[in-house]
Amino acid sequence: MLGSDEAVGRSRGGLTTKIHLASDGSRRPRAVLITPGQWGDAPQLITVLDRIRVPRPAGGRPRTRPDYVFGDKAYSSRRNRQYLRRRQIQHTIPERRDQRANRRRRGSGGGRPTAFDRARYTRRNEVERCINALKESRAGATRYDKRAYVFHGTVTLAELRLWLRP
Repeated sequence: MLGSDEAVGRSRGGLTTKIHLASDGSRRPRAVLITPGQWGDAPQLITVLDRIRVPRPAGGRPRTRPDYVFGDKAYSSRRNRQYLRRRQIQHTIPERRDQRANRRRRGSGGGRPTAFDRARYTRRNEVERCINALKESRAGATRYDKRAYVFHGTVTLAELRLWLRP
């Protein structure tokens, strides 16, 4: 029997774990969240963004608002877009086909199409490269650890290795 605090959940491939993260352009994680495998990506975006802390060079309170957010279609939801707009965070997230069809079906009441910058969207792969760099750690890629707090420690150690890399 798996506990709810173990971050292991049923997915198509069996028992899995997801690592949600925000990273900078240099393959370094800024915020990490570990969830069970059946949890979706879109609901975790706000939690991950709230965990970002970027220290200021001159000292003081760390920055908590990223300059820009890139995401794939999994993060396209009304809730996420409202959150980003409210915090004045610029973003490039493509609209899913069903959302686009629903908006068009509503006519003028459906609102404007979302802004999408194709040139900036090419930078979306920076997060994927960060995840691949984290998975260079074999224990992080295969999840040998049974306990969630031990697995989180393994991921944190892999993060530290990325930050200390020249």
